[in-house]
Amino acid sequence: MPYVEALLPTIVVALVFWFVIRAVSNVDRTERIAEAEVDEQMNSINEESGNNGQ
Repeated sequence: MPYVEALLPTIVVALVFWFVIRAVSNVDRTERIAEAEVDEQMNSINEESGNNGQ
């Protein structure tokens, strides 16, 4: 039992760290997808109006 008591804080901290890193990664992924969609919309608007981004 002393081994469990010694390792439990390390395991809990590792799990919290893993969940935080996973959440940040998911947020970054969704932000990149949303940014790509906005860029695509802006490019299509620019092409329709004849503006080459200048």
